[in-house]
Amino acid sequence: MPAFSLEPEQITWCAELRGLAADRLKPLADKGEPGRVNRPLVAALGELGLIARLFDAGALDLCLLRESLARTCTEAETALALQGLGGHPVAAFGTPAQRARWLPAITAGRAVAAFALSEPGAGSDAAALALEAVPDGRGGWHLHGEKQWISNAPEADFATVFARTTPGAGSRGVTAFLVPADRPGLDGEPLDMLAPHALGTLTFDGVPVGPEDLLGAPDRGFRVAMNTLNLFRPSVGAFAVGMAQAALDAALAHTADRPAFGGHLADLQAVAHRIAEMATRTEAARLLVYAAATAYDEGDPDVPRRSAMAKLLATETAQYVVDSAVQLHGARALQRGHLLEHLYREVRAPRIYEGATEVQRTIIAKELYARHREEPSP
Repeated sequence: MPAFSLEPEQITWCAELRGLAADRLKPLADKGEPGRVNRPLVAALGELGLIARLFDAGALDLCLLRESLARTCTEAETALALQGLGGHPVAAFGTPAQRARWLPAITAGRAVAAFALSEPGAGSDAAALALEAVPDGRGGWHLHGEKQWISNAPEADFATVFARTTPGAGSRGVTAFLVPADRPGLDGEPLDMLAPHALGTLTFDGVPVGPEDLLGAPDRGFRVAMNTLNLFRPSVGAFAVGMAQAALDAALAHTADRPAFGGHLADLQAVAHRIAEMATRTEAARLLVYAAATAYDEGDPDVPRRSAMAKLLATETAQYVVDSAVQLHGARALQRGHLLEHLYREVRAPRIYEGATEVQRTIIAKELYARHREEPSP
């Protein structure tokens, strides 16, 4: 399909998703407790077949799914995305036994997943992680250390955990493990964060793992992490685009109807121009996200650069658009419970997680210079 347009059936599907989010998912989200896993919401996502769709769809469909849900119910979008982030390594790198055990429960919304990469001293620099996998002398390992800022922790039923199996080897010495929550020595606690979903720490005090828990090959876990992040980075951009569009929709409705100075806010050139800028930036971000997702689906080798560009532009754009919508609404947008107050809190984190804005710029520059060195001089 063309990278910059959607087919009629895709447009219809997105509208159906927004309707499902409004009718079925938002009521469950509204009943959830901030900072806790909303298991009824996760179960509803499973019942509707949306979690299963994560593992059957390509990157573009994933982006359309996340954008559509985010436009109506960010909590549902986040719950869905976290199931995908934690579950994708199982789907893509798991053994037949792991897949048989976990994927049906993940897709049905019965098992809550976590993606445990970040650490107190290794956030954006994933290759610097220090969680140790110490050989136990019997072909397995014991995990020692801590993970931090992990979504769905400590309530997740299992986590995809990245640990160092070869000291001093950088990204080449990292291994991915599937670690169920009931393993001895595994503990955690919630963190009070500026986010409505669960975030916490995981502590590993000699947690036993064996060859049957490997996701991929030993010392090849960095590939598992990057494969997952390259798929989800454009869709983080889609999440941001959905929030931007929701803020833009709210700003359009408010400025068109709000009386001001003998007319409406929309009659003021400064307001109309701000709306035009918000809309243009949102559309530019959307198109870059779609292009990156299409490149992933087509196996383009330039995916790392495109994914980084999509996440960078979309998350920074969403911050601008939501902030502008708050400004156009005035004080009412800062009242607890207002859509824009909610979006204002939600929109900040995507500029940090799955690679901060500065990391995305580093990736883009690295890819550009690598291509420059490979191309013959004119």
